[in-house]
Amino acid sequence: MSTIRAWAAETARGELKSFEFDAGPLGAEQVEIRVEHCGICHSDLSMLDNDWGRTRYPFVPGHEVVGRVVAVGERAQRLAIGDRVGLGWYSGSCMSCPQCLAGHHNLCQRGEETLIGRHGGFAERVRCHWLWAAPIPEGLDASSAGPMFCGGITVFNPILECQVLPTERVGVIGIGGLGHLALKFLRAWGCEVTAFTSNPAKADEAKALGAHRVVATGDGQALAKLAGQLDFLLVTVNVTLDWPALLGTLAPHGRLHVVGAVLEPMKIPAFALIGGSKRVSGSPLGSPALIDRMLEFSARHELAPQVERFAFSRVNEAIEHLRAGKARYRVVLEADWA
Repeated sequence: MSTIRAWAAETARGELKSFEFDAGPLGAEQVEIRVEHCGICHSDLSMLDNDWGRTRYPFVPGHEVVGRVVAVGERAQRLAIGDRVGLGWYSGSCMSCPQCLAGHHNLCQRGEETLIGRHGGFAERVRCHWLWAAPIPEGLDASSAGPMFCGGITVFNPILECQVLPTERVGVIGIGGLGHLALKFLRAWGCEVTAFTSNPAKADEAKALGAHRVVATGDGQALAKLAGQLDFLLVTVNVTLDWPALLGTLAPHGRLHVVGAVLEPMKIPAFALIGGSKRVSGSPLGSPALIDRMLEFSARHELAPQVERFAFSRVNEAIEHLRAGKARYRVVLEADWA
């Protein structure tokens, strides 16, 4: 028997309670990770509430795991027992489709997701294909690294994918769990960074995180003053905004890139794109290779998420803290199994 203790909900929006399950035999290409820390993301809330219609109950959330490898399958590579690793949204990919063969394992149509169709990281131990367990380099604080494996790679991926240059002027819309990391990355990348926020009280915080200037998202006059100035604009929020006005801040050949799950269709006027040869795009989390590069970059520049910590035994309190919008800026659970 491979019994694992976890925290699980029996119903949508239900309280998480103590839960045990049998994980079965370890796969030949899998590793098992003893969970030391696990972040809580808004995607965990969406899955807990079954907002996307994909949740199976009992549901064990968690996809921002940091821990130690405690078991290694016979065909697993690059990892050994005792290695400290991180695990994010994806826990497996087919390794044989065109996307995997091209190194885009994050776009595999048969990929396994850490908390969908299986139990996630709010547990003593969690398993994944060895490729998706990323070694954490020396110099990164493991206790706060968990959010790097979801929020971090979500905003780091487009910097490379969209070929953002250190000489460019960029904007970040939304200073939250994703946006605060984007500010840190882009400032360290060398860009001139503008933060867009609907909360004026966050202006000083945004500058401390890396922004050179802060603009109110709903201030039409401020947006108009930025007309034609930005090369890249990263959308980290999930709400509808004045897209034509924001497109107007882009310079010719500028790009508006979406990583926030905006729930309503985005009204993009064609002439706003045609006149300046502008682009609108989006991306999910990154590949294992990009996760490794993000971690190396973060260690080199001493970058880390800003987190608040709760013990696993306070998981329901931590979830309500995040649900109420009080997190500054990510929440991390710490193992305290008896």
